[in-house]
Amino acid sequence: MKFLTLAACALLSSTSLAASYPITGNTVNCRSGPGTSYGVKKSYKKGQNVSITCQTSGTSVNGNSIWDKTSDGCYVADYYVKTGRNGYVTSKCGGGSSGGSSGSHCKKVNTAGINLIAQWEGFVASPKPDPIGLPTVGYGHLCKQKNCAEVKYKFPLSKTTAKQLLNDDLPTYTACLAKVLNSKVKLNDNQWAALTSWTFNNGCGNVATSTLVKRLNKGENPNTVASEELPKWRLAGGRVLQGLVNRRKAEIKLFKTAS
Repeated sequence: MKFLTLAACALLSSTSLAASYPITGNTVNCRSGPGTSYGVKKSYKKGQNVSITCQTSGTSVNGNSIWDKTSDGCYVADYYVKTGRNGYVTSKCGGGSSGGSSGSHCKKVNTAGINLIAQWEGFVASPKPDPIGLPTVGYGHLCKQKNCAEVKYKFPLSKTTAKQLLNDDLPTYTACLAKVLNSKVKLNDNQWAALTSWTFNNGCGNVATSTLVKRLNKGENPNTVASEELPKWRLAGGRVLQGLVNRRKAEIKLFKTAS
């Protein structure tokens, strides 16, 4: 049985600290700090590969506030770097991780988890309101800009590009999930995937303050905690949705499936 721990996440994340990615802008400035007010140290041309040693937050550029520190020791706006993801892809500058103590490894979700999320989010080719009126597209991507302008894939999405967008989104949720779980918590791949689905559906803030997380961190039996706590998450817009009731049942089933 495979287990994920926060220590393992941090260890495996170190393998991606110097990954290289291409520049997408014509001429992109690399600055002395993570923001447009910092001085320019050098510039990169379109298509040039840069090695990212860490990432941090800074001035928002077209809705993206992540800045990448390159091996040249300067910072470039992540908006102009084709990392293949909308969130962090490596550790946070200053010794932290991409979402806390998790490290970048914890963005990984198995196929069963990805398929479960896609099934219950449903496929939406072009931006439209979800059941409680929030604008979404693909498999549950919540729009951050008008008409989901931050999405790099062409509308209408195909199921293939929608899956790619989902994979771009997932590291944000796995990172925040790993951040709130302590070293007592050991989860197999399916348990991790089921909790990622729950986190993706309910948001990092709600998960962080949940009784489910508190009970896991106390060392209670994971199967018992999931069976008792996940069904409580069935409300949206103040009312019970049968779709959420069914989704929680599917997550519990996956959670209890050996891997």
